[in-house]
Amino acid sequence: MCHQTQKTMAKDKTAYVCENCGQESPKWIGKCPACGQWNTFKEIKIAADTARQTATHAAAQAGHTVRSNSPQHLHDISSKDDPRIDMHDAELNRVLGGGLVPGSIILLGGEPGIGKSTLSLQTMLNLRDKRILYVSGEESAHQLKMRAERLTSNRESLDDRDNFLILCENSLEHIFEHIKDVKPEMVVIDSIQTIATEEVESSAGSIAQVRECAASLLRFAKTSGVPVILIGHITKEGTLAGPKILEHIVDTVIQFEGDQHYMYRILRSIKNRFGSTSELGIYEMLQTGLRQVSNPSELLLTDDHEGLSGIAISSAIEGVRPFLVETQALVSSAAYGTPQRSATGFDQRRLNMLLAVLEKRVGFKLMQKDVFLNIAGGLRVTDLAMDLSVIAAVLSSNVDTPIESGWCMAGEVGLSGEVRPINRIEQRIAEAEKLGFHHIIIPRYNLQGFNHHKFSIEIHPVRKVEEALRALFG
Repeated sequence: MCHQTQKTMAKDKTAYVCENCGQESPKWIGKCPACGQWNTFKEIKIAADTARQTATHAAAQAGHTVRSNSPQHLHDISSKDDPRIDMHDAELNRVLGGGLVPGSIILLGGEPGIGKSTLSLQTMLNLRDKRILYVSGEESAHQLKMRAERLTSNRESLDDRDNFLILCENSLEHIFEHIKDVKPEMVVIDSIQTIATEEVESSAGSIAQVRECAASLLRFAKTSGVPVILIGHITKEGTLAGPKILEHIVDTVIQFEGDQHYMYRILRSIKNRFGSTSELGIYEMLQTGLRQVSNPSELLLTDDHEGLSGIAISSAIEGVRPFLVETQALVSSAAYGTPQRSATGFDQRRLNMLLAVLEKRVGFKLMQKDVFLNIAGGLRVTDLAMDLSVIAAVLSSNVDTPIESGWCMAGEVGLSGEVRPINRIEQRIAEAEKLGFHHIIIPRYNLQGFNHHKFSIEIHPVRKVEEALRALFG
């Protein structure tokens, strides 16, 4: 009896984990050595391996082949990609890197009410060839049924959906018991903050609970080959799904962004072990669900800006898809002693750099002017080819002269005022031509290496910022 008590006590270990970055420590530390934050270490109880053993047992009982690892020679390992699961959603497939990888665990994060549950439920309803278990710890089955009817135009089609099962449960152990009975081919957990395991004594949503539940679900996914999708929330501090340690556990982290007051939503990959993190998926929120936006330029461009100053169109690329984005700038005399510099959807430090180039190299005095910059559509763009349109929009607003319609541009601006070359110039020109633009300004260096005569759009190559502004404003 005494030996059994000692054995139990030996299993009940504690550790300290940083809430900000997930760094572990055997004792409490005031300042995290990894991220440098103060008072972020929280004590957690390290559970025994019972929950993870339950996950492996659930995988075996559900009829899935439990994968076992053994050393392999490098030349015996196949380099071919695993077959991916088509999600019947072009935007989601693109962000995931071509589809869902079997045995992967995905974290879908976003602010409350942004549409995470709508996106996951709508996607799962489109998968008719997979047996799906949708676990909800936040909503009742009645609420999910009403949402499913709203997302499905033909309500009668829901009656013959034997492959879609809904479970309202908060206990991890009970979820694994139902997995044994249901034998699903895909599992959705909505949300990970509401799930708790009996092995940890803290409340649901704490670091210990999120860590242990995610680790057990990861064990189940890897041993069974069943993909698991976790839904997580954004905390008040803006971090994804609470503790950073959850991002380290999962294979892919995708974030659902957007303003609740606008119709458009952006799906962005933050971490992806199976694809690129530079891809974007764009949706429009409608009463009947989320509509895929295959042409992003339709939401980023407006047709009623003719005759307005401070607007320039840039041909940008995010991931592999080109689109035209509208850059808006407002320059006015500083009302206070210190002029303001504000940027929405664009890097603030890069805006300051471009304003310094405009003042030093081109000769426009903006020292005593307020400058406000906005990327239309609520998009956050990191493409360096936006530099030229930012300078053009700022100058257009400063002199209160509109840029003629039919003009767009793409080019990176250096500190000496030169227009530097950019990548994928042919895709940018083709996108501008497809949308009816007649003139495009590009770096002169990009003329080398491709046949620009095949485009009907007029191409204006420039070497310096002054040449681009002369072409726009004469």
